[in-house]
Amino acid sequence: MIIIHGIKLKLGQDTGKLLRKAERQLGLELGAIDSVRIVKESLDAREKPVLYRVFSLELISQKTDESLIEACNRTNTRYTAENPVRFEIRALQRHTEASSDLKAKPGEAKTTGGDDVPRPIVVGYGPCGIFAALALAEYGLRPVVLERGGRMKERVAAVERFWNGGPLDPECNVQFGEGGAGTFSDGKLTTGTKSPYSRWILENFVDAGASPDILIKQKPHIGTDVLRSVVVNLRKNTEALGGEVRFGCRLTEVLIENGAVRGVRYMQNGTEKTLVTDTVILALGHSARDTIRALCAEGIRMEQKPFSMGVRIEHPQRLIDLAQYGAPHEELGIGPADYKLNVKTASGRGVYTFCMCPGGYVIDASSVPGMLAVNGMSNSDRGSGTANSALLADVLPEDYDSDHPLAGVAFQEKYERLAFELGGGKPPKQTVGSFMDKTQPGIDGCLPGFVSGALREAMPKLGRKLKGFDSPDALMTAVESRSSSPVRVKRDPETLEAFASGPSGDTAAIKGLYPAGEGAGYAGGIMSAAADGVRIAVKIAEQTH
Repeated sequence: MIIIHGIKLKLGQDTGKLLRKAERQLGLELGAIDSVRIVKESLDAREKPVLYRVFSLELISQKTDESLIEACNRTNTRYTAENPVRFEIRALQRHTEASSDLKAKPGEAKTTGGDDVPRPIVVGYGPCGIFAALALAEYGLRPVVLERGGRMKERVAAVERFWNGGPLDPECNVQFGEGGAGTFSDGKLTTGTKSPYSRWILENFVDAGASPDILIKQKPHIGTDVLRSVVVNLRKNTEALGGEVRFGCRLTEVLIENGAVRGVRYMQNGTEKTLVTDTVILALGHSARDTIRALCAEGIRMEQKPFSMGVRIEHPQRLIDLAQYGAPHEELGIGPADYKLNVKTASGRGVYTFCMCPGGYVIDASSVPGMLAVNGMSNSDRGSGTANSALLADVLPEDYDSDHPLAGVAFQEKYERLAFELGGGKPPKQTVGSFMDKTQPGIDGCLPGFVSGALREAMPKLGRKLKGFDSPDALMTAVESRSSSPVRVKRDPETLEAFASGPSGDTAAIKGLYPAGEGAGYAGGIMSAAADGVRIAVKIAEQTH
């Protein structure tokens, strides 16, 4: 299979022209290519106001791959020769038959699948847990998922009550519940991860109701509103394969005996319950700090890792469109413009934008009473008229002032408390002009001094990269503190199992315990977290089969 890259059409041109453009690009005669399939599409605005759609195309031709490659080389056309073999889940027949005959039994003390195979437990139902559970279910292993938050309908109602001035539910909020933190994010599926599981993940999103466009767009996006129904459908697909998702279940302990998992304890409706299993995937997410502390106290090895902290910054979407496209996006008939910026300060500390939400909203993403954190989201139409992005500075382990593995968590909590106090329970805000002037007190009160200093130093540099970014009227909201986890749960690079401290201070892998996704420090977004979950599910299935 030959895929050629960099075939351009001016914005507004019909994609029907792609086949002949590909032939001309390769210097081939008319009819040499039977058809083309769009593999990837992006937007090139470097010659604005003239914009181009840029395509990667799979060539369907009677010509041999060798002759097509020769044409690519002769015309200096970038190409990829791909093996059509792709990742697919293929369960052993005995597990498939077992999953169709046996139904999950809520409340059972032992999780057992067909042929007396123990059922794996997935803790957490964010992107990592969703796709780990779906993959395990497709392998016929009938996983049981424990999610501390509520079902989608219950969760959305709890969040909306909180945003409308009601109390924060510490067990069901923007961070906890069906879909994890991703449910109240932009639904962006952009990733730098080159995972063999990416296509399978995207196809399952589409099967669950996401737009097929995500299969080809360079920056695929679902939207918060659509993502909610997609997540519910993914759960139903897992349940149809014999999996089970239990809500309102908070993990309290992993039961370990002789270096191996023997089960878990969890709280549900004020009652502690136990499940027996030999396999646990910890897909906790980056905000389950109480669970992380409990696991650390159990002796599960963890280490500090860098993360980032800063603010959400908002601009009129029109300003971003003009800077990136040279015209408002509505006039061009395309989606609102985005951006991705980064600079280094004189000290070498990085400052960058992250999770940019065109036509989006800044939201209160708090999950702990007395602490405050913000995030951004967009609906599928990206129609708010306002662009927002995280504006973050690097926070390094040496900034924590402690060598405890969870020092970064305490660091986050300190500034989230300060943000809550500074804003009187509401996210504190300040214009860029006021922030840069420093004559009025503002969000400095809930940011580390080195973060405030880095943002001030970076602002004019960012304004040179994107015209208007440093506009005095741009609004900053604090504190954005949960872009990633400040802790990594150590795992064996081969088996992917967690480590525990041995009696003499050495470490040994815990058989059947798999830290995964963002909360364990192995991912940084929906796609990378989902891919890590699938990777571990595949590892478990290989050992089981």
